[in-house]
Amino acid sequence: MDGALARFLDGLPGELRAKLDFTPESFEALEGWALSRYASLAEARAPSEAATLDGASRYVGQVFRKSLGGRWFIDHRDPKNAFYGLPQLEGLKGQVAQICPLTLVTASLDRRTGTFISTVYRNHLART
Repeated sequence: MDGALARFLDGLPGELRAKLDFTPESFEALEGWALSRYASLAEARAPSEAATLDGASRYVGQVFRKSLGGRWFIDHRDPKNAFYGLPQLEGLKGQVAQICPLTLVTASLDRRTGTFISTVYRNHLART
């Protein structure tokens, strides 16, 4: 986890990297950068972007964990589960639903609000 996340952060522009301090407030900086980098979700899903998408997902997950506890896990029990085989978070304070950081990042690119991830975080925090 640490090595892949460090490689992602090291590859970011310095101005953005300085804003990514592992606080929930940094979600909007990350999301804004992703929206400027990708004109569409399809662009982000290109094989050449896999490491970047993975790194952004790891960052989002680690911020959730730092603030709300929990741990990473991958569920391989039910192939019909929407998050089958994807890294998820469990044991977060107030958690009532599955949380998959990758799908938070991809949904943010699809919805293009600039505040999607931070809104999900704030809604989750309100339940704690």
